[in-house]
Amino acid sequence: MSTSPDAQLARFRLSDQYLQLKNNFHRHLIQQIDERNLDIDRWDAEQTDRFVLEQIRRYVVDQRLPINQRESEALARDAKDELMGYGPIQGLIDDDDVNDIVVNGPDRVFVERAGKLSSVPVRFLNNAHVMRVIQRILAPIGRRVDESTPMVDARLPDGSRVNAVIPPIALDGPCVSIRKFRKHPLTSEDLLRYGSISEVELEYLQRRVAERTNLIVVGGTGSGKTTFLNLLSQWIPQDERVVTVEDAAELRFEHGHVVRLETRPPNLEGERAVTARDLVRNALRMRPDRIVVGEVRGDEVLDMLQAMNTGHDGSMTTLHANSARDAIHRLELLAGFAGYTGSEVTFRGQIAAAIQLLVHVSRLKGGERRVMSVVELTGLADGELTMRQLFRYDPDRREHLDLRGSTT
Repeated sequence: MSTSPDAQLARFRLSDQYLQLKNNFHRHLIQQIDERNLDIDRWDAEQTDRFVLEQIRRYVVDQRLPINQRESEALARDAKDELMGYGPIQGLIDDDDVNDIVVNGPDRVFVERAGKLSSVPVRFLNNAHVMRVIQRILAPIGRRVDESTPMVDARLPDGSRVNAVIPPIALDGPCVSIRKFRKHPLTSEDLLRYGSISEVELEYLQRRVAERTNLIVVGGTGSGKTTFLNLLSQWIPQDERVVTVEDAAELRFEHGHVVRLETRPPNLEGERAVTARDLVRNALRMRPDRIVVGEVRGDEVLDMLQAMNTGHDGSMTTLHANSARDAIHRLELLAGFAGYTGSEVTFRGQIAAAIQLLVHVSRLKGGERRVMSVVELTGLADGELTMRQLFRYDPDRREHLDLRGSTT
């Protein structure tokens, strides 16, 4: 049975022969750029396309390569991605339907589409090829990864989150995980259309943000915490000054007065690190109306609660937790790691005074993301935090319930 031209081309692009050809042509392009002293960083896409196509025509003739027109065009596209982009995964980064990209060594690449993870026919030449792409991601933001620092968090220019792990701790070769950001942030209308939230719930949160309510978005990995925090930020009045603190800058606030701060890892001597706690403390001196921490995950928890308690109403953050009640336990645990030595009751009193709302988001088994509950902290009674559930998503009835009139 004959195979289609597209299938033949896809199989050819995965072959060792093609990967070696692409590597050789890439070296040829670099040599031509160096010999002619070309400043390709100043070129637009059209100039780059012309240069690559011209070079590939000459290269195919000079090397007498037995490839057809379709294969030649594919080689040109891939060579341009190697030259100006992120190599084999550039096409996945450009694909708006792809939410996550996972590289497990040179031969295994997976993507998430609509909440489902699946393998894709993409290959790197070898471990060194994966490392070259990792270094290209890190170069613009001044971060590094090597044997002494084999793990790194980074970001792409569009804000997509990147994590890379390399040998010796990654046993099967360099691994890269990319959490992509949408080119166009989700809007209220998008969430309503997807069924992620009800209209009543949305209007309530919009009003509470405008009223400068301190809140935390809680949820598991991939539940959409950062995306939802971006949505909430759209309702911050434009005349307020906002300072954001993140490990890797992901938040994209459509706001006129934002100061964005990003942590810095230690240098080669293990010094000069700038932590999230350092940045939160510094943010307090920057005359912010609100402080937004991308995610509380360490000793910055104490300073974040202090900020919420000292006149920076309307501050927000996200937290890894599986429920609103679990979020309180997580805050207590982080405070212990941060060296808090006071009593549990005293710390819970700080939480009750600092935080008014917890918004729990989750990704369901089918990949849908939902606001599972909105919970209000109502105070402290007998040493325990008291809560009132305002909204809840019922997965059996597949609807969002308004519980504000409930007596339970």
